[in-house]
Amino acid sequence: MYVCVCKAVTDSQVAQAIDQGACTRRQLMQCTGAGGVCGKCSQSLKSLLDEKTCRQHVMQPA
Repeated sequence: MYVCVCKAVTDSQVAQAIDQGACTRRQLMQCTGAGGVCGKCSQSLKSLLDEKTCRQHVMQPA
């Protein structure tokens, strides 16, 4: 699914950037280009970032 239509960035590309260490919307923008044109995808980027980060914290052993 496209997250950013302006830059043709998919949710898979965003997830890959997060897996490679991007942990802020600014870093996602630098890695993928998403969020840098019109900004309509910013909320979607934040949601994906929050979801992915939350899963990573849950999966880590205590």
